[in-house]
Amino acid sequence: MPSISDCKCVLVIGSTSGIGRSLALAILDLPSQPTVIVCGRRKERLDELVASHNATGRLKSVTLDVLSERNALKSSIEEIVNTYPDLDAVLFSNGIQRAFDFTRPDTIDLDSLESELATNYTSIVRMITFFLPHLIKLGEQGRPTFLYPVSSGLSIYPAAGVPDYCATKSALHSLSISLAVQLKKKNVHVVEIIPPLVESELHGFQGATQGLSRFWLTLEEYTKETMEGLVRGDPYVPAGTAVDRYKKFEGGKLEAAARLYGQS
Repeated sequence: MPSISDCKCVLVIGSTSGIGRSLALAILDLPSQPTVIVCGRRKERLDELVASHNATGRLKSVTLDVLSERNALKSSIEEIVNTYPDLDAVLFSNGIQRAFDFTRPDTIDLDSLESELATNYTSIVRMITFFLPHLIKLGEQGRPTFLYPVSSGLSIYPAAGVPDYCATKSALHSLSISLAVQLKKKNVHVVEIIPPLVESELHGFQGATQGLSRFWLTLEEYTKETMEGLVRGDPYVPAGTAVDRYKKFEGGKLEAAARLYGQS
């Protein structure tokens, strides 16, 4: 199977911090020397990232708000594709995490919940839809193209304290399987990245960093393990504790979905 080493130009959405930032820099260091486009809302962070890691001239940046109005988001993506016609891979690392306690329904902030749903799932569906015409066109020309959704080990079985987050990642997990099957003949490879609990700013707003740091995989360890799977061309890339969870609960599901869709 083709791998990330075949990519000429990789866009990493949600790369101003955490997993997205770390993977973007690791992809930049691949021997294949792809162009890497870091992408996010916070322009100052993007500027800092490019200024400190662009000795090769292959690191670019794009400011994008994934929660933009639908037509505005489509226009932004069309501009990205026009600016970078060699774009052949998009990695979706945008995400937020909020805690909700449904035993106290009066405390549920539905605006916050719906924002989490939009950030973690709906926006990614929209962006995939808008990127696909370009990726399918390249694929039909014989160039393998890639979609890399970043889900979570919590897509396999949930942590009850963050129920909406887990639901959004489960939705993305299911979508990734379906798209991998649908798009296979278009030469568009959908490779789900499945992190365990990883050192990240994601948990900082809840004041949970100190407690979780006893259990998480360091960002350096996580990035190394995930890049190994991406370079091998694995059809899905769990890491850390997510590896055993995937084998136990998800093994064979991608193949079963292909059979159900009528593919061998």
